[in-house]
Amino acid sequence: MTETASFPHRNLSIDQQVALRTAATHLQRQFDGTFGEETIERFLTSSYDQFASRSTIPNFLPLLAERFARQRLHALAKVEGLVTDGKPVVLFLCVHNAGRSQMAMGFFQHLAGDGAVAWSGGSEPGTEINQAAIAAMSERGIDISREFAKPWTDEIVRAADVVVTMGCGDACPVFPGKRYLDWTLDDPAGKTVNDVRPIRDEIERRVRTLLDELEVPAQH
Repeated sequence: MTETASFPHRNLSIDQQVALRTAATHLQRQFDGTFGEETIERFLTSSYDQFASRSTIPNFLPLLAERFARQRLHALAKVEGLVTDGKPVVLFLCVHNAGRSQMAMGFFQHLAGDGAVAWSGGSEPGTEINQAAIAAMSERGIDISREFAKPWTDEIVRAADVVVTMGCGDACPVFPGKRYLDWTLDDPAGKTVNDVRPIRDEIERRVRTLLDELEVPAQH
């Protein structure tokens, strides 16, 4: 992958160019035999663009782009029937993907283990994860500090077996044949850790109920 071929309109530093080439190499190795180089570079490029306009730390952009492209490629593989592991996929959506949906994904991953897959996204992704949400989840032994706010894409929604919406209203994507759940929860934005704890506990309760419905044993 070359900077000229894949990122012709971007003013990238040498470090960013190297990081993106490295990211492309990682993805090509991981998806070898599943997707070609052109598809991988296209997903990496568009993932980079998703974060470039709102990132406050440009040096992190290649890493975010790689992580998001990897998730999207996994989703595309499922949509196209290239992955048939039978694991249910749940997508948690809210407005900023900074609080509620991140906590829900954190609980789901923690409780489901390898039995299911969880993704999250936002209609208007923020720039960082809510610090009170991070602290509240840490009290339960779950670290969401390394997560990042991200949008959703068509292939991610199409790959999900269950889509859980949390306050994104008409902005939430609707695809026929999907199972949708609408969880009415207070927005933790601007709240203290003390105020976020009840929201966290209600999210955990609902995640456990969802796991029961999916017949995925909770690991904790």
